[in-house]
Amino acid sequence: MTVKEIFETMDYGPAPESAAEALAWLVDAGDSFGHFIDGAFTAPGAETFESRNPANGNVLALLSQGSAQDVDAAVKAARRAQPKWAALPGHARARYLYALARLVQKHSRLFAVLETLDNGKPIRESRDIDIPLVARHFYYHAGMAQLMEAELPGREPLGVCGQIIPWNFPLLMLAWKIAPALAMGNTVVLKPAEYTSLTALLFAQICQEAGLPKGVVNIVTGDGRTGEAIVSHPDIDKIAFTGSTEVGRRIREATAGSGKALTLELGGKSPYIVFDDADLDSAVEGLVDAIWFNQGQVCCAGSRLLVQEGIAERFYEKLKARMDGLRVGDPLDKCIDVGAIVDPVQLQTITRLVDDNAGEGEIHRAAGPLPENGCFYPPTLITGLHPASPLMQEEIFGPVLASTTFRTPAEAVALANNTRYGLAASVWTENVNLALDIAPKLVAGVVWVNGTNMFDAAAGFGGVRESGYGREGGWEGLSAYTKPAGKAKALNPIAPVPAPKKLEAEGLDRTAKFYIGGKQARPDGGYAQAVWSPKGKLLGHVGIANRKDVRNAVEAAHAAGGWARTTGHLRAQILYYIGENLSARAEEFAARIDAMTGGKQGAKEVEAAISRLFTYAAWADKYDGAAHGVPIRGVALAMKEPVGVIGALCPDEAPLLGLVSLMAPAIAMGNRVVLAASQPYPLAATDFYQVLETSDVPAGVVNILTGPHGDTAPALAAHMDVDAVWAFSPGLSAMVEKASTGNLKRTWACNDKATDWFAPEAEGRRFLEAATEIKNIWVPYGE
Repeated sequence: MTVKEIFETMDYGPAPESAAEALAWLVDAGDSFGHFIDGAFTAPGAETFESRNPANGNVLALLSQGSAQDVDAAVKAARRAQPKWAALPGHARARYLYALARLVQKHSRLFAVLETLDNGKPIRESRDIDIPLVARHFYYHAGMAQLMEAELPGREPLGVCGQIIPWNFPLLMLAWKIAPALAMGNTVVLKPAEYTSLTALLFAQICQEAGLPKGVVNIVTGDGRTGEAIVSHPDIDKIAFTGSTEVGRRIREATAGSGKALTLELGGKSPYIVFDDADLDSAVEGLVDAIWFNQGQVCCAGSRLLVQEGIAERFYEKLKARMDGLRVGDPLDKCIDVGAIVDPVQLQTITRLVDDNAGEGEIHRAAGPLPENGCFYPPTLITGLHPASPLMQEEIFGPVLASTTFRTPAEAVALANNTRYGLAASVWTENVNLALDIAPKLVAGVVWVNGTNMFDAAAGFGGVRESGYGREGGWEGLSAYTKPAGKAKALNPIAPVPAPKKLEAEGLDRTAKFYIGGKQARPDGGYAQAVWSPKGKLLGHVGIANRKDVRNAVEAAHAAGGWARTTGHLRAQILYYIGENLSARAEEFAARIDAMTGGKQGAKEVEAAISRLFTYAAWADKYDGAAHGVPIRGVALAMKEPVGVIGALCPDEAPLLGLVSLMAPAIAMGNRVVLAASQPYPLAATDFYQVLETSDVPAGVVNILTGPHGDTAPALAAHMDVDAVWAFSPGLSAMVEKASTGNLKRTWACNDKATDWFAPEAEGRRFLEAATEIKNIWVPYGE
């Protein structure tokens, strides 16, 4: 036998990892667990469920089903502990987080084996990827706790955070959520996934070993009923959820109007794009990691393969050969590539999706044998699929790769973005110009160039569209666990001035129109309302917008998509120009505001609006991204991108300044806006569009509607082509948040809390963050 033949035929021998210590830990616990509440484990509950090893079906332990009473006890413990925990100096919290990181490292093998037993992922992945990343997150956020006072002035913790994590990365998802929450001074009530709770309970034990104060971390096990109790608990200030889009949508509905902060990291159908100049062997290896890592049970798995047509046949041949060499089997065997599906229910779901839809393409399954027992599914490739095929659109969450081809880069982008998700994407090419041209065009929160599944605590992770909103990790992830310091006053409604008994009107009739697509437009419904001064003078009429007017404004905003691709310098010039033209008419606007409100603050408000326009003109070319210090030979570029089309319900109390305070940061960052003007004082907005008409603002970038917000808000919030809604009008927060669930758009609702629009809090980074999405583009370099 030649050396070549030896290399081609040799195989790995078995290398089993001992489970003895992990099983002994379970035995020491009596093979049954209660919850971890107020620093101690409770006795096992009356209702229990089994945690099983998916590789062989063996029962590992009995876990307690968390009740509403258990959740309430955990929340009360967290609430008691939170003020003292938040009052600790950042250095003190950093020491605790550092201790947790060290203890994860000290018990790393036990954590890895227990994770593999409970989840079914190969021990190499648990040992070499998951557990080191868990320690990394606690180390990183120990640093964040240390720096909070100096680097995040004016911010404070939210309070008690309810956290619900999935079964695919049980301990890593725990670290992603607990570490930043604790660093910023919050306390937590965490529910691990029903299938995979054991490493969370081991983590509770090391919280005791670290001396963490009682009540800072609480862990309640159970199924969806436990999660519902956390989501609905009135004394929880934030919900952080990672899981399916369907459940995320229900959580958004359940928390609507509650005032709870919410972050959602949901499903994905990530494209894996291979261009004809790519290193094909590297791309094949990357694809193995993209879709068969963790048995494809990864929200950002590269489950949609898009191959350039000229190399498709050769690439598929290489891929199939590599698939046939994958080893499926006992996850505790260190020579295994693909482990077990987490549970029979998930195995049935994968099987059904493939069996019902795979007839549309050609199927190739890995040639290696499957174990006779346990939850195993072979690595599968399905080629020749139509882009609309369910297998190309639906998240399978298993080791199944769906594929099609493309001809041009433009077609690749169109196919990649042809999904309701927007979590991650991979681009493979040796042409860096092509890579950096394609990456910004992909609708995704993370893009990997010539790599895949790269994660680090320094680089935020999260998605757009129905993949959720918010980021976990990095500086941007901390904003989800803090809020501006201080208490806001209640926002009181302002009623329009009623028509007087004795009418006073003079001069020609003044009927203001809408401003849509750069033109004045009459209301579709043909209705108008009078605007009266407190002195009984008729100031004019404004149109009442209906659903069709909203539709027209949104269509105009979408048609102005080129605004997002303009330079910050150009946007700055236009904002300065708006300010200049407003200044030229300052006296007129001041008089209009005083006439509508009956006050004497008009001149002050106009001057503040001009200053605010200059502020965001200044920010337009300065709100930069970052190059994260991630531990790879390469960079992770955090690019700040516009959200898209933003619908804004402008505040009633500051008719000009409030509108400018929402419009200016949005368009400065490249968004297009549909503004619903102040209800009682709308003429400031309709005068303002005359300023826009003379300030070089491209058609459709700013659109202005008038009329009751109760009419326009539902249409904006439910519109599938609106990407975010900002609601600063009283009484509408709950409706806006609930109606937003159709496409899971971002919302920023005042929850009937007042904003002082003249104060520094009404401008700056808080508004810029709401106007941008963070896209992290990972670019490895070197030969």
